[in-house]
Amino acid sequence: MDLSNLTSADGATKNSKRIGRGQGSGTGKTAGKGHKGQLARSGANHRAWFEGGQMPLQRRIPKRGFTNIFKKTYEVVNVGDLEKMKEPVATPELLYQAKLISKRRARVKVLGDGEMKKSIEVQAHAFSASAVEKIEGVGGKVVRL
Repeated sequence: MDLSNLTSADGATKNSKRIGRGQGSGTGKTAGKGHKGQLARSGANHRAWFEGGQMPLQRRIPKRGFTNIFKKTYEVVNVGDLEKMKEPVATPELLYQAKLISKRRARVKVLGDGEMKKSIEVQAHAFSASAVEKIEGVGGKVVRL
């Protein structure tokens, strides 16, 4: 037995359908393309959303809403997550390194979910009222960037 004797397992491969080889094959004459029309021609091809010249669905439906270009998005960190920080200061860069946020240069907002036991200086772009209360309640410091 060597590599030249290898064959596929029974039923693993299937012969391709030979179209246009006479009526006995079941796909003779028009070769499964029906009669006339664009799809019966050679090179027939159109986009998935093409509707034969009819106004396509994505253009018939009205546009809705808009994108506010001034919107400020924040990466959220909870007070309970700040317990994982080893440093006495929590900056956005250190939060990224600790994998508490996913974007390096993101605006950071600290929310008040969870408990805080150690005192830490937190630097972020925004804070919820409950987060400020919990951070300052254990002797920490809040710095808005």
